[in-house]
Amino acid sequence: MAKGASYKDNTNILFNRELSWLEFDYRVLEEGLDPQNRLFERLKFLSIFSNNLDEFFMVRVAGLLSQQKAGYQNKDACGMTPDEVLSQIAKRLRELLKIQYDCFNKVIIPELNKNNIYLYNADNIPEKYESQLKSMFQNKYFMILTPMAVDQSHPFPFISGKTLNLLIKIEEPKKHEKRFAIIPCPAKDVFVKIEDDDEAARFIFVGELIKRYAEQFFKGYKVLESAVFRITRDAELSIDEEGAEDLLSEIEGQLKKREKGAPVRLELEANASDDMKTFLRNNIKCNEEFVFETDGPIDLTGLMQIACMPGYDNLKDDPMPPISHEDFADNTQSIFDIISRRDRILYHPFESFDPVVRFIDEASTDDKVLAIKMTLYRTSGESPIIKALKHAAQNKKQVTVLVELKARFDEAQNIGWAKQLEKEGCHVVYGLVGLKTHCKIALVVRDEADGIKRYLHLSTGNYNDKTARLYTDLGLFTCRKSFGRDITGIFNLLTGYSEPPRWQKLICAPLDMRNFFIEKINIEKQNALNGGKGKIIAKMNALIDTKIIMELYEASKAGVEIDLMVRGMCCLVPGVPGLSDNIRVYSIVGRYLEHSRIFWFYNSGDEEIYLASADWMQRNFDKRVELLFPIEDTSIKERINKYLKVIFADNVKKRQLHSDGLYERVKPKGKEPRICSQEELYRIIKEEVSKTKEAEPKKLFVPRGKE
Repeated sequence: MAKGASYKDNTNILFNRELSWLEFDYRVLEEGLDPQNRLFERLKFLSIFSNNLDEFFMVRVAGLLSQQKAGYQNKDACGMTPDEVLSQIAKRLRELLKIQYDCFNKVIIPELNKNNIYLYNADNIPEKYESQLKSMFQNKYFMILTPMAVDQSHPFPFISGKTLNLLIKIEEPKKHEKRFAIIPCPAKDVFVKIEDDDEAARFIFVGELIKRYAEQFFKGYKVLESAVFRITRDAELSIDEEGAEDLLSEIEGQLKKREKGAPVRLELEANASDDMKTFLRNNIKCNEEFVFETDGPIDLTGLMQIACMPGYDNLKDDPMPPISHEDFADNTQSIFDIISRRDRILYHPFESFDPVVRFIDEASTDDKVLAIKMTLYRTSGESPIIKALKHAAQNKKQVTVLVELKARFDEAQNIGWAKQLEKEGCHVVYGLVGLKTHCKIALVVRDEADGIKRYLHLSTGNYNDKTARLYTDLGLFTCRKSFGRDITGIFNLLTGYSEPPRWQKLICAPLDMRNFFIEKINIEKQNALNGGKGKIIAKMNALIDTKIIMELYEASKAGVEIDLMVRGMCCLVPGVPGLSDNIRVYSIVGRYLEHSRIFWFYNSGDEEIYLASADWMQRNFDKRVELLFPIEDTSIKERINKYLKVIFADNVKKRQLHSDGLYERVKPKGKEPRICSQEELYRIIKEEVSKTKEAEPKKLFVPRGKE
C-alpha cells in the first residue's frame, strides 16, 4: 500500500490477503538470511520458504488464475482485480527469489564449505569421485530412469507436479538434426551423498548427477545441452459434497485428478539456452508471469535434507526437549484422577505432548471408560493416538472418530486412517456437508461411583505428536460439567441429526463465533466511550475477516487499545490516524511455528481469556466447525497472562506491521535485555517445574541408608 493514500472506504483500508501472505513468507526467508541464526537453521528456513511457495502456487495462485481464465474481474475487498493481484505477486516473487538465491550462492555455500560440507554440480566434481559417481549412476540411476523422446511420434509427456526433470537437447551426428528428450529425476532426495574416508560431507544435486552421465541414455547421439526444470500444478479439489453418495470415494477420485491439475508455475535453470527455454514454454502452457529462471539449483526445499543430518550440533539450535508437566509426572495415578482435581493446561512444544497421548491410551484400557469421542483433522504418520483408538475399539469401548477428509494435502492420509479405524470397529464420521471440521476435541465418558463423568481435552492445535514438537499450541484438560454438556451437544451435532443446543460455556462456528467476538469488541468499545478502559489482546495465525476488521477499526476510534500478534496474513491496516492509530500488529517467526489462538479482553478489569481452534478468517467463521472455549481456572489465567506478556515483549523475533504493508523487526532499545519469546517461555516453564519439585513435601519416614 502506497504511503499517503486516503482511507475513505474498504478499497484502501485493507491489505490484499495474497500479498500479505507473501510478506509472511518473506519473514520466513529473513530467518534464512539472518547471520544470527546458526547455519543449519538458516538452511531450514530457506527450505520452508520454498515449501510455502509451492503450496501458495498450488492453492492461492491457482485460484486467481482460474478467476482470470473465467473472465472474473470483480475487485476484492481491498479493491484489486485478479489481474492486478497476479501482477503484484509475480513482481514481488521475483524480488524474493533473487534475495533467496543470492543468499544461497554468496553466503550459504561458502559457509557450508567452511564447515567441510560441499555441494557439487556437474561441472565441479573433483576427479577423485568420478569413478564412484559413474558407478552409482550405472548401477542405480541408469536402471530406474526412463528417458522420453519428444518428437512427432512421441508427444510431450505428462510431467508430475513438484518433481525435478531434465530436459536434454541431443543431435544425431550424421544428419545434424536436433531433438529433445526428458528424463524425470527420482523423487526421494534432491542431494546424493558422496562417500569418502574424511570427516567432510559431500553431496551432488541429483539433477546434476544425471546431467553428468546423460549421454549413456543416448547412444549414437551427441548431448548438446541439458537443464533441470520443475512445474507446479493446481492442487485445489472440486468436491461435490451435495451430490456425492460416498464422500470418501468422491475425495479419492478427486485426489487422482489433482495430480493432473493445470500448470501454474514453471521453474527452469537461468543458464539454459533460448531454444531450450522456448521449447519448454511452448509445451508447458503456463502464465508467462510465472515462469521463473533460477540462478542455482531448482527446489531448495531439499535443503532440509542437509539441515537434518545427524551430528553438526554446533550448526543447529541448542536442543529444547519438551518438559514433562509436573501435574502428570506421577504415572502411578490415573490421569482421570489428576484431571478431576482441577483444570490443567499444556503449552506445546515447550511442554510434552505425552499427557495427551496418555489420556487416550489410558482410556482405551480403563474398565470404567464407556466411550471415547474425538475429532481428527491432521495427525502424524505413525500416530500413537490412532493406535490407542484402535486398541479402545478392540477393548469394546464405544469409539467415535470424526475424521476430516478435506484437510488440505492430508486427504490421502486421513482416508487411510479412516479405513483402518473402521476396520477395528470404530465408528467413523466424515463431518457435515459443506463444512470442514477443524475443532480439536477429545471426550472420554467414564462410569464412576457417583455417576457418569465426562473428561475433556480441548486444543488450539491438531492431535499430531510430530507437529506438537514444532508448533506452539495450548491444550486444556477439564471435567467441568458445563463444558461436558456443550461438547456432547457438539458431537451430536456433528454425527447425527441434531439442532444446535444452547451453549453454556463454549462457542461454536459457523453458528455464533463471529457474533460473539463482535459482541466482545463492542463491550470494550462501549467501556472506552463511557470513559473507562478498553483493551484487547489477540494472538492468531491470520486476520482476514472484513467484518471483524471493521469492528476493530471502530473500537480503535473509540479509544480501545488493541495489540494483535498475527503470525501470517493480516488484512488490517494499523496505525492510520483517525482509523487504527490505537491498533498495533506484530508477527513472530522463530524456531517454532506460532499456532496458538488466544483472545484476551479487559472487560472492565474482570479479564476474560478464550482459546480457539479458529483464526479471524471468513472461512473459519462461515465454512468450518470451530470451537472457542473460556479459561476459568484462576491459576491457568495467570499462566496465560504471563505467557502473553513474554510473547509481546519479544525483541528478537518480533516484527511490527506498518501502514505501508511492510514489517520492521523490533530490536532492543538501549540497554534493554534481549528477549526471544520462545526461548524465554521455555526457560520460564522449566523454572516453574523446578520450583514445583522443590516445593514437594519431603517423606517423613526414610529407610536406613537412604537419608
